Amino acid sequence: MTDNLSEFVSWFRLVTPYINAFRGKTFVLAFGGKAIAGPLAKTLAYDVNLLASLGIRLALVHGARPQIEEELREKGLQSRYHRGYRITDAETLDCVLDAVGSVYLEIEALLSQGLPNTPMANSHIRVIGGNFITARPLGVLDGIDLQYGGSVRKVDSEGLKAQLSLGNIVLLSCQGSSPTGEIFNLQMEEVAEAVAVAVKADKLVFLTDSQGLADEKGELLHELTADSAAPFRDADWLSSDMKRYLPCAVRASRSGVGRVHLIGYEQDGALLQELFTREGVGTVISRESLERIREARADDIGALIALIEPLEEDGTLVHRPREVLEREIEKFSIIEHDGMVVGCAALYDYGEGVAELACLAVHPAHREWGYGEQLMRRIEARAAGVRQLFVLTTRTVHWFIERGFRLESVEALPDQKRQMYNLQRRSKVLVKSL
Repeated sequence: MTDNLSEFVSWFRLVTPYINAFRGKTFVLAFGGKAIAGPLAKTLAYDVNLLASLGIRLALVHGARPQIEEELREKGLQSRYHRGYRITDAETLDCVLDAVGSVYLEIEALLSQGLPNTPMANSHIRVIGGNFITARPLGVLDGIDLQYGGSVRKVDSEGLKAQLSLGNIVLLSCQGSSPTGEIFNLQMEEVAEAVAVAVKADKLVFLTDSQGLADEKGELLHELTADSAAPFRDADWLSSDMKRYLPCAVRASRSGVGRVHLIGYEQDGALLQELFTREGVGTVISRESLERIREARADDIGALIALIEPLEEDGTLVHRPREVLEREIEKFSIIEHDGMVVGCAALYDYGEGVAELACLAVHPAHREWGYGEQLMRRIEARAAGVRQLFVLTTRTVHWFIERGFRLESVEALPDQKRQMYNLQRRSKVLVKSL
């Protein structure tokens, strides 16, 4: 029991930075009818409730493709598509309205739960709908009239923001009305994209029928820029959901949406794991890389201390008081991942073409990501005019040897450093010619 409580406390502390970062942010969550028809629809509602309870502004966009197909089968009507759009005649539109309305009410009911002993006990969620989406007809494509098949013409962003600012969850469907009063069948993913761009969402999350975007070998791609994700749009190994959602994800990212996440709806808790863990469980697409290497600033002191303190406590690094870090901050380079400092290294120039690579540290969760080598190369690039770079280490001798360093005696150190050498630590001296 004590161990479980300790793990709980540790986990709670780990997610606290995300809670602080997400409060007041706007997320658009998009999911098809398969997610609602699946066995995890209730737990998805629990997770949405949790996000709302944390002060996150939520807009939900749902589809109803399988429910529409079922309505068509019951009425003996054929399902027809062109370029991925449903050819929607008057009879098909009736089926669309029935299916979409049914799914909408089901989601509304799921978000209205409040039974004791459930995650939604004592919750007071207000779910708001409305005419926030103005549609227009797709018209005739390649000689085929899509009739009541439409696309998004306009999003009432001010109305949406007003409702979100009141703490309401906005629930939108895959249909919209035109200024002439006609109703059009829209693609859910295009509605989600348009809404996320219009409200300048911090995150757009697509729940898909796969864990995320995978490469040709089936290996999950955890992080991509919009430019690197774009070539996958035509990949023949993508799932049906991914083929529809990925183009929208790329466009949304390029249009200013902070992060676009692609996760699987068949994994219980995937939404929370993706949002509240550093590694995530799906694919995140951003306009620029989540990784950034730069020189440290004074406001990085706190993050540096948090990073190197555990390594100082176990003896891997020499202790550096805060005042020393403040005085020497310009000597440090850091690497960020999604805004979090996950690695650092420092360069100390001793003159006469000799410098030290010091305080190379990487967060334990990111040590397999090659950040240590990136930081080493950054320090080497900063070492203009340096002929020899040396490092003192007690634990990572082989790591440095594999990267071109060679073992030397203490006598190889410059006089100033040799006089400061700690005989108790007995650090190994490694040298690399640049």
